[in-house]
Amino acid sequence: MSATDVLRWPCLATVAPAMERVKDERELLAELARGERSAAEELAERTYSKVFGLLCRLTGGNRDLAADLTQETYRRAWHALVEFDGRAQFSTWLYRIATNVFLNHVRRPRTMVPLDDGIAAVLPSREQPADDRVADAELAERLRRAVLTLPDEQRFVIAALYWGEASVRDIARLESVSEVAVRKRMKRAFAVLRRALTEVQR
Repeated sequence: MSATDVLRWPCLATVAPAMERVKDERELLAELARGERSAAEELAERTYSKVFGLLCRLTGGNRDLAADLTQETYRRAWHALVEFDGRAQFSTWLYRIATNVFLNHVRRPRTMVPLDDGIAAVLPSREQPADDRVADAELAERLRRAVLTLPDEQRFVIAALYWGEASVRDIARLESVSEVAVRKRMKRAFAVLRRALTEVQR
């Protein structure tokens, strides 16, 4: 079939809508800045499950609370949109806001535990189904509480990387640090979590 035949193909007009180019994130953000509501709806649709999943982890599986906090996350994001500079993925920026929203909700004195990569084996992996990530629910809850005791920069790295879908590179861009710095934060966080979980099991 020649190119001319393709142009004349009667079904082309029918399938055109399904072949419509998917707008990239920057286009949607530009449209949102112009006040186009449809762009906000599409961005929310693309990122909602990730943000909700992260907040489900932070709230210990409280889906109702996670849903409320997710709505608050987007409310704050739309108001703070001018602060998003596009260096990182929009979803990673949302993870930072979501983490702060959660902490504001449960703000209370946090104990600081003084740091082994072995904890990575216990952290939920985003490569596995949610139900299989942590077989022992009690261990998962202890881990969640331990994550919440971490200093802010370490807590965010662990939450975004393991409970969200952010990459080390993207976290580095958002935080304006090197990837090496992010990995150092991970290492320190692993040590803290290892210590916390070991102390609980004694």
